[in-house]
Amino acid sequence: MKSSTIDEGRVVILEPKGSLVGGDETDELKRSIQDLLEKGNRKLIIDLGNVEYLNSSAIGALVSAHTSYLNRQGRMVLCNVNKSISNVFIVTKLSTIFAAFDKREDAIYDIAK
Repeated sequence: MKSSTIDEGRVVILEPKGSLVGGDETDELKRSIQDLLEKGNRKLIIDLGNVEYLNSSAIGALVSAHTSYLNRQGRMVLCNVNKSISNVFIVTKLSTIFAAFDKREDAIYDIAK
């Protein structure tokens, strides 16, 4: 999974690819997030621009990550969420929980404050 850091290493951007349906990709996302938390990261952007589909396992991983960041006085946001994934968030009411931005630049601006 591609990742990058900005803002002098304080903000990390993860870029999962493909479909997050509870397989290796979802496990890799969970491991990456857990590693970041263990290293003390407090600001995470997950760029979903290359994710075509996600299921309940991936949603659970995102909710768990969001909760873990909040519990550590951190913040996790999403960006580049496609229309079908956005609809899933709306139907499940997760759109009220996750901060999601159309552009990566907007997510960076928001989380880096």
